[in-house]
Amino acid sequence: MRLHPGEPEAGHRQVTALSTVVARLRAAAPEVTGRPLTVAVDGRGGAGKSVLAQRLQAAVPSSAVVHTDDIAWHQAYFDWADLMADHVLRPLHRGQAVEFRPPAWVAHGRDGTVHVPAGLEVVWVEGTGVLRDALLPWIDASIWVQGDLDEQERRLVDRDGDSADQRAHVAAWLAEELPHLLREQPWHKATVVVDGTSALPRDPGTEVVVATFTV
Repeated sequence: MRLHPGEPEAGHRQVTALSTVVARLRAAAPEVTGRPLTVAVDGRGGAGKSVLAQRLQAAVPSSAVVHTDDIAWHQAYFDWADLMADHVLRPLHRGQAVEFRPPAWVAHGRDGTVHVPAGLEVVWVEGTGVLRDALLPWIDASIWVQGDLDEQERRLVDRDGDSADQRAHVAAWLAEELPHLLREQPWHKATVVVDGTSALPRDPGTEVVVATFTV
């Protein structure tokens, strides 16, 4: 597996039922009552975070997904922790619904809101950079989605294209992502590590490949 310098490769890969992963995440915060379990799903671009979050939402019908991309849209690549904490994570911890229109949405005329109803069992907060020290007080459990860089880059080209503008965007993103992740080391904070680009055979709807770091 090709990884960026500074990120260790997790080992001991095992095909695991999504239901087992959900049980491990719940067990990490058994004291949570009266509000949703808040689970961070972090990983590099193209690792498979969004797909995993969708599968987890399907596995827990009383759940919702919040995408950090919606908070970061026209805001900043990574300087959005205060917005996430104040307008999403704090209300969730109070057992309240979330109804947030980020300031950049207003400035750029984007309709709608980031909406999470009250009364859910789990909220999956998905996106690169969510598993950081500044947000840990409001995160109950977490997943780091590790992936092979070659496969991640292929996925990103398939999804976003390979134009000159897109290559410039990726270069600007990496200029902030690499130091951020090296500083935060979210892989060592995670409750569960999932291999998002594994070729191990599995049912993609109900199983994932879980890996383990050797400490």
